[in-house]
Amino acid sequence: MKTTDLSIKELRNKIQSRELSATQVVETFFNRAQSLNKKLNAFITLNERAIDEAKHLDQRLAAGENPGPLTGMPIAIKDMLCTQGIKTTAGSKMLSQFVPPYDSTVVARLKKAGAIVIGKTNLDEFAMGSSNETSYFGAVKNPWNLDYVPGGSSGGSAAAQAARLAVASIGTDTGGSIRQPASFCGIVGVKPTYGRVSRYGIVAYASSLDQAGPMTTTVSDAAEILEIISGHDQHDSTTSQKKVPNLIVPQEKSMKGFKIGLIKEYETDSLNADVRKTVHSAVETAKMLGAEIIEINLPLTQYAVPIYYLVAASEASSNLARYDGVRFGHRSDFHSLAAIELEKFYCRNRGEGFGSEVQRRIMIGTYALSSGYYDAYYNKAGQVRRLLTEQFRNAFQKCDVILSPVSTTPAFKIGERIADPLTMYLNDIFTTSTNLAGLPGMSLPFGFSTQGLPIGVQLTADHFNEEKMFTVAYALEAAAHLSERIPNVNA
Repeated sequence: MKTTDLSIKELRNKIQSRELSATQVVETFFNRAQSLNKKLNAFITLNERAIDEAKHLDQRLAAGENPGPLTGMPIAIKDMLCTQGIKTTAGSKMLSQFVPPYDSTVVARLKKAGAIVIGKTNLDEFAMGSSNETSYFGAVKNPWNLDYVPGGSSGGSAAAQAARLAVASIGTDTGGSIRQPASFCGIVGVKPTYGRVSRYGIVAYASSLDQAGPMTTTVSDAAEILEIISGHDQHDSTTSQKKVPNLIVPQEKSMKGFKIGLIKEYETDSLNADVRKTVHSAVETAKMLGAEIIEINLPLTQYAVPIYYLVAASEASSNLARYDGVRFGHRSDFHSLAAIELEKFYCRNRGEGFGSEVQRRIMIGTYALSSGYYDAYYNKAGQVRRLLTEQFRNAFQKCDVILSPVSTTPAFKIGERIADPLTMYLNDIFTTSTNLAGLPGMSLPFGFSTQGLPIGVQLTADHFNEEKMFTVAYALEAAAHLSERIPNVNA
């Protein structure tokens, strides 16, 4: 088996036994990433220091040290997370030259465990998009078919992972931005419970929704990465004080005793036939493995998309107000600053620095927060959000894990939907509820479309119940046998 096809555990064993060095592992992945990125555009920046960092780890290993459980593992980081000394652009012209002086907590914890940042992955600008077509640095291509999108906004992380350009990748999920691209690219993607993972050092989009999480080839790899990056952080007051459990749960192939919930409202005519078939197959597999299937009602999920776009756009409007070209952010080439009016100065900087989708969401959010409309829009959305969370709490009294589609369709062609924002926003119909309620969710590869494109199924658990979600995921993964399938993409 090729080095790039090995799991974290398999690579760790080879490095510890000296069958492979950390330098050999990083060189293999770095060279592959450098070669294939010309086709995929998955990385905005590759870390030119990665191989030197690996050599330093090998010196520590030779001296008898144990740098950590991820020693020598090249990890791809979505370009929303700050990385000391490596550009962090958020996929935007506004931050195209920003080099952070510090690491985000997620990156710091990965480094502490011995991991090496191989590069920063492409994304929809400021994580606003469902196809990875809004990036200032160009669209990412799906490794399974280069004419198709990889999903968004963590499309670069998903494409890099599917093409085996990294051992694992990190994405962020505000309304489905880990799970939807994971489904489109045939990998495992986990959005943890809100507060499980620190947001410190992550460029803010919508602060009450954003969460970082792992994107990996297998469930066990996802569990290991999530355990490492989780836990309370004094830099982020929204992180939970709860002790991080052992997320690498026993890999049972049975679901006996588990109750799997199916959301009645998700049985919609808009569901693509291949997606419907894949979800049905997952349900039948769960039954065969001993699970009890229970239908649950979540009536307010029909309002999830409008609630999400009101909340997310409002918070984005506030968070992105800081980018004005004064302290940081893109500044236009003015001949004389003394001669320009302040309002024109701001307008030009922001007009040039932000793309059309980001501008659209800022305007929606600013309108929703404006005097006379706050109560009718943002405040009302918050009230319905709380009621939606209550409906999920009640549902988890009846079931352990909810199984559902990730998206209404498999991956679609590049350019097919970008001109229709409403159709694009409806990509998030099955994923936004999880963020609004702060629940953990994941996408697990479970089938392929008639065009040969991957399709995932979504698992959702109650707050801080990732262990149950992983237990079900292990059993379904073992039954599906899809983690060995790799897209045929060559330089």
